[in-house]
Amino acid sequence: MGDVFHRTFFINGPAGRLEALLWTVSSDDPRHVALVCHPHPLFGGTLHNKIVFRVAKSLHAHGFPVLRFNFRGAGTSEGVHDDGRGERDDVAAALDYLAKEFPGRPILLSGFSFGAWVGLRAGCEDSRVTELIGLGLPVNNSDLSYLHSCAKPKLIVQGSNDQYGSREKLQTLFDTIPEPKKLIFVDGADHFFTSKLDQVAGAIDKWLEHL
Repeated sequence: MGDVFHRTFFINGPAGRLEALLWTVSSDDPRHVALVCHPHPLFGGTLHNKIVFRVAKSLHAHGFPVLRFNFRGAGTSEGVHDDGRGERDDVAAALDYLAKEFPGRPILLSGFSFGAWVGLRAGCEDSRVTELIGLGLPVNNSDLSYLHSCAKPKLIVQGSNDQYGSREKLQTLFDTIPEPKKLIFVDGADHFFTSKLDQVAGAIDKWLEHL
């Protein structure tokens, strides 16, 4: 893809500055840009989470500039954790940044675990987001009913042994959401896709080929 550089900076968020990292590409006219949201900050989730990193790497390899950021209270981001409410506003601030930096480019939003619960909701509601990738959806204890009215293209990747999102509950949710949609169960994988990240990346790569 030619020369690439990484830019670390802060986004102005609703609760203060949000620590961010942008991987850029050499093209001045990327066909897509991407945002990846990290897992629960109260349990160590940050933009450097290995699953978030791997997803970002896959998207970047397809020519996407990729933005990651820390939710309020995580890393060096200002503010305090808000149980997912204020974090949706953090996602909106990150989308504002991408829309300003790459005007008119469609945005693919991806999130893992807490980042999927919060991020996909913001992405479903925001017209600038055109595709969604959710990994490790925490369906056991989180309300993802907003997906019932989300008609954007969606890829969901779930471990078959996810302890926070059972296969049965995830399948039930998936059956109720509109097309276009794709569900991949990674056989034998837990919530963190331990030793299965190559299969996660492969599922994303295959799905991106059809965008």
